[in-house]
Amino acid sequence: MGFAAEKSFRLLNMYERLNKGERLYKQSLADAYGVSLKTVQRDMDDLRAYIAELHGDEAEMTLTYDRAGNCYTLVRQEREWMTNEEALALCKILLESRAFPKQELSRLVEKLIAQIAPADRAVAEELIRNEMFNYIPPHHGKALLAPIWELSRYIVAHQMIAFDYTRQDGKKSRRVMKPVGILFSEFYFYCIAFDGADKTDYPIVFRIDRMEHVEPTGERFAVPYKDRFQDGEFRKRIQFMYMGPLRRVTFEYTGVLEAMLDKVPTAKVIAQKDGVYTITAESYGDGILMWLGAQGNKVQNIRS
Repeated sequence: MGFAAEKSFRLLNMYERLNKGERLYKQSLADAYGVSLKTVQRDMDDLRAYIAELHGDEAEMTLTYDRAGNCYTLVRQEREWMTNEEALALCKILLESRAFPKQELSRLVEKLIAQIAPADRAVAEELIRNEMFNYIPPHHGKALLAPIWELSRYIVAHQMIAFDYTRQDGKKSRRVMKPVGILFSEFYFYCIAFDGADKTDYPIVFRIDRMEHVEPTGERFAVPYKDRFQDGEFRKRIQFMYMGPLRRVTFEYTGVLEAMLDKVPTAKVIAQKDGVYTITAESYGDGILMWLGAQGNKVQNIRS
């Protein structure tokens, strides 16, 4: 290998290691590549110049030298690089959600852990090792990442889709729908869609793991739902994942108010007396009535 090739290899190898979050030490680099400390310094100067030219004045990424540790590190802005704390928090959320089969969950967690600085990965791995070992996946056992992405493409393209759907009671049917959104709630991902023949004017909810043989029909649909379908507002009213028209309910509540407001984003306190809150809320279908009924004596005088 010639001089130029050797230098190219060193630069590429060092850049790759820095990108992985490694701390590179001068003497260790000199020993590993069989070069002098001055050569290592020149290599780092070349890398610093390349990074500065690549990222411009925004300084999204900078090569820094830590004099105390006598090592080089690649520092990224937070908007580009995930911090240790962020990666660990996302791992915890994924594990708690129990949304994915174990194989997909393992891949996702591994990729998140890879975002953590190498020196700190052992700490994160230790914190989640027991949860990974005892992880209980959803019983359907279906892969989800590919179907979610496929449906997302149809939603963005406003493509009508046809698919086979298996209900909870085992009954199967072929459906033609206009997909408009994907949501996650309590273990499952859902596709939100409107009837392909416009038989109803409210959204219908389908569990993605129960959808099979999804394919575009070749028809595109307009989105005349601006007045009745706004993604953020819609999400607040579909959290119970039941089909049906939009309904407003009023009830009295004596439990922990914060928990109620977090569970029902559309809930508003319209009166309060002696620890009893009168609350009004909106939701699609009967799911909210079923949930309120399950709250025992904390909920009274439900009216809709």
